Amino acid sequence: MPDGRPAGAPTARARARTWPFLASELSVMFRRRRTWAMLAALAAVPVLIAVAVRVTGAGSGGEGPAFLDRITHNGLFVVLTALVLCTPLFLPLTVGVVSGDTLAGEAGLGTLRYLLAAPAGRARLLLVKYVGTAVFCAAATSAVLLAGTVAGLALFPSGPVPLLSGDLVDVWTAEGRIVLVGAYVFVSLLGLAAVGLFISTLTDVPVGAMAATVVLAIAAQVLDALPQLDWLHPWLFSHWWLGFADLLRQPVEWTSFGNNAVLQLGYVLVFGALAYGRFATKDVLS
Repeated sequence: MPDGRPAGAPTARARARTWPFLASELSVMFRRRRTWAMLAALAAVPVLIAVAVRVTGAGSGGEGPAFLDRITHNGLFVVLTALVLCTPLFLPLTVGVVSGDTLAGEAGLGTLRYLLAAPAGRARLLLVKYVGTAVFCAAATSAVLLAGTVAGLALFPSGPVPLLSGDLVDVWTAEGRIVLVGAYVFVSLLGLAAVGLFISTLTDVPVGAMAATVVLAIAAQVLDALPQLDWLHPWLFSHWWLGFADLLRQPVEWTSFGNNAVLQLGYVLVFGALAYGRFATKDVLS
């Protein structure tokens, strides 16, 4: 460099600024009452399921969501039932709210220009916003897992867990499988988070970005349910959302996990590139 600094110094300093920037983003996100309200609502789903089954004794007739009829025999099935209910609706709803608010919320408040003047850099700002949304995806999934495990073990007996293949595994092995299912659900949400980030670059109205992301999540599942569009199904980000049943077999079948991960990675790359292409030329001063 002309001033005697090593050529890599600016890049090193940029990396050093990224971590405090990310920490600040996460701090702001998890100081919001809205974030904790959504996590509490997600945690309430498995608790309500467990209490309802305990009080009414329902779930033994084979009706209702998958795994519901097994809760009274083993409390660990509370978690799985809650994930079957939350994955198509409640989790996408909360992720749509957070991802849609990433940039549109800053633009609506008039703070986007100040973030870029920090200097944060547009690419780094996009990356930090997406990582923050991914952290929320992990927190949302963990809320369902932890609340479901605690409620299930508190209200129902535990013991060897029957897998879908008919094999029995001990409680700790079953917990390991449940963690794998949670990882599967977390990965499933990453594509939607990228879509929400892109939509958030298109508008300065956060409510509009949130609503559009949630509507797309619902529309993708509706399209996935139409047999006439079976050629389109493998390309929909929601196609593998409920494929985690393969993780509950002996031995574990990893095909659906791999297909889901590849699909979500494709959405992250494509919509991440679209978000950068839009945001790199966006006028943040108007």
